Amino acid sequence: MKLQTQIPLEKAENQIGYGSQLLLLGSCFVENMGKKLDYFKFRHLQNPFGILFQPLAIEKLLARALQNKSYSESDIFLLNERWHCFDAHSSLSDPSKENLLKKLNDGLEATLSQLQTASHIIITLGTAWAYRHSASGNFVANCHKVPQGEFSKELLSIDEITNSLERTLKHARSINNELQFIFTVSPVRHLKDGFIENQRSKAHLISAVHKIRSTNGTPGEADGYFPSYELMMDELRDYRFYERDMMHPNQLAIDYIWEKFKLVWISEEAHSTMEKVDAIQKGLQHRPFNPGSEQHRKFREGLETKITAVRKVYPFMELSQSQFLS
Repeated sequence: MKLQTQIPLEKAENQIGYGSQLLLLGSCFVENMGKKLDYFKFRHLQNPFGILFQPLAIEKLLARALQNKSYSESDIFLLNERWHCFDAHSSLSDPSKENLLKKLNDGLEATLSQLQTASHIIITLGTAWAYRHSASGNFVANCHKVPQGEFSKELLSIDEITNSLERTLKHARSINNELQFIFTVSPVRHLKDGFIENQRSKAHLISAVHKIRSTNGTPGEADGYFPSYELMMDELRDYRFYERDMMHPNQLAIDYIWEKFKLVWISEEAHSTMEKVDAIQKGLQHRPFNPGSEQHRKFREGLETKITAVRKVYPFMELSQSQFLS
């Protein structure tokens, strides 16, 4: 008896390994994948401008980084005692304009540096709905609780999204022609837009990404699509896989989708190292009943041996027992 419809998945070419350098950009679901990559100690840069929900915001970040176009005071504004930038998420906002500008320009620098060395870029698209600032005529990445009347809300067309993604690919490959793009559509439902409006939005994003793929190469030869949204909708068709808000995938769903991503995009050679890192991470999270016991001393020595062995092969991994000493 089959109790679940399953999406057929095939292993991708040009998979991710511990020699890879990753750049992750996009919606809050990219943060979920980023936490997994961080846990397993893959090298990556994640959302230097914070969460970016729509494709035009991602394009603008990459374009500005490549142009070395720094932010100045004219690019930011003060609201509710904090300085904000329409190009970045509110997580970067700051009471100090100097601090905000530093975070923005450091983010541009980090993006450019990672672009030059990255092997893979993972882009998770959240929504096709975008807000245009009426005074400037520009689309924004975040409204920062500016009064709604100062914006018009627009559904980006499939062609607008396709063109934006094509420019994003062109920008990135202008300095790194070996980049592997991995696109995915976030399984987070944007129900504040409306139920039908959310479905229209996701449909536009999926159609645009697949239009890109057919233009720039067949699946597996050029750029990849990972079906995060489809896995949530078709394999996890139950509200027990959602948080209490009924919109965000819960940890069980995130773990499930991550295992599918690992199957498709993480190389077999990396799996054994991931198991070793997982064992170390669990050891580092262990809290002893008797820290001064001989048993715990031996446990720490064994853990240190595992850390030394892994770091001998991968010196970039930051693994430490310092928390035991606090």
